[in-house]
Amino acid sequence: MAADPPYFEEAQAAGRTVVTDHPKFELDAYIANYRGKTRIHRLHHIGTHSIQLYLEALIAAIAEAKRGKDVRLYEAMVATLRDIAPEDPRATLDMVWVDRTTKEVKLETDRLELELKGYKNNLIKESIRMGCEDLGRHYHLIGDLSNAIKAYSKERESVQTPAHVAIMNMHLMHVSIDQANWLSVQSSVQKLRALSNSGSGGEIDSAQPKLAAAMGLAQMATGSYKDAALSFLGADPRMLQAKLDDPNDPDAYNEILSPNDIAVYGGLCALASMDRHELQTRVLDNSNFRNYLELEPHIRRAISFFVASKYSACLQILESYRADYLLDLYLHRHVNEIYFRVRSKAIVQYFIPFSCVTLAALATAFNTDEPTIERTLADMIGNGSLDARIDLQKRVLLAKQVDDRREVHEGALAMAKDYERTLQLRLLRMEIINAGLEVKAPAAKDAISISSLTGPRGGPPSMAGDVFTSMDPKGKGKNMRSGGLFP
Repeated sequence: MAADPPYFEEAQAAGRTVVTDHPKFELDAYIANYRGKTRIHRLHHIGTHSIQLYLEALIAAIAEAKRGKDVRLYEAMVATLRDIAPEDPRATLDMVWVDRTTKEVKLETDRLELELKGYKNNLIKESIRMGCEDLGRHYHLIGDLSNAIKAYSKERESVQTPAHVAIMNMHLMHVSIDQANWLSVQSSVQKLRALSNSGSGGEIDSAQPKLAAAMGLAQMATGSYKDAALSFLGADPRMLQAKLDDPNDPDAYNEILSPNDIAVYGGLCALASMDRHELQTRVLDNSNFRNYLELEPHIRRAISFFVASKYSACLQILESYRADYLLDLYLHRHVNEIYFRVRSKAIVQYFIPFSCVTLAALATAFNTDEPTIERTLADMIGNGSLDARIDLQKRVLLAKQVDDRREVHEGALAMAKDYERTLQLRLLRMEIINAGLEVKAPAAKDAISISSLTGPRGGPPSMAGDVFTSMDPKGKGKNMRSGGLFP
């Protein structure tokens, strides 16, 4: 058996994720679900994290990169293979291809920029818009994402219809995903939804699954698992009918993610953020999302086990797919956090009926060892998700002891104090009334004239000629200026 490349030993020493187990998927079948640059990025991720598949993945990534026009991406794939397997003959650059492609890219860039300049001179908005769109698409293909954003943004000045605005924002959203600029992705989705809500976005309605998937991906990337779950759960199932090998199919979105990804991302985010009732009503009973779950039945089984309080079976399924999820381009950063949240919720639910339970029993119930369950419990107690304490000498988890008798006494004392205060306030009010000190609202005939207070036209009273009057307790009028009484 050949030794592992030093690259992975250094990666482990640096704290990066290295997957030693073989995933459940076949690489060729897995990567066939995607098209475009995401194939290269996913193959590169697998090649830099999997000891079992690194060579096959990187060779496929290099071959895929040579089918495109992104020279820098091709060079990066070759450099990665050279770092991991320097003796491999395919770890050298094809300089003939690099030189030829570089020249072709430069010629195409100059041509598109010259055409756009001519369109601007002719002041034809539709031609300018199409020129900006062609230039942005070209920059995106060659990997110049910043210039692609600039080109698509300049298209804003020439758009004339809501459909053109929608197309522009879809392009910006796609480039922002490649940039991992998740705030920009969410902004683009919000703009598209606002356009759809205004009643002028017929084409946007057909792109609803793409918007839901992009929003869910951005929310998951920022750690908002509940919002991400709701976005994925709301994806229309029409994406399931798309032809993945047809780039012109409007329902296909496999240049970013596949319907299988929606099922996995949505299911895991829901497990991490929803309680059992929500999982039943919002996930398992969701007629639309059920179609996605049929593509990944193990996710549906895991959710069903969690709802049925069979936490060990649920966690066992998740652990068996850990290698697959760690090799996913977008999910790998969140696997440990999602698994921790699912395990934490399960432990809290499991511990509710007990006052104490041994760590060995917990480890057996959750299909793990004692050191792992001890670290998990310590983290849960530290972040406040579990109200308990660990007795390391007896190796037991103890629930927080509550003195019910003391709580009843404290509640009774608080009620007595509140009653005493209320009684004192009522007695005080009775004494005030008996002493004639109560201030009553003036009757209608005794009220001060509004006009005498406000003056002409509602303004301030005149200090020269106006005389203010009020009634004293004996019923005599009082001149407010002189202070004298008159009948």
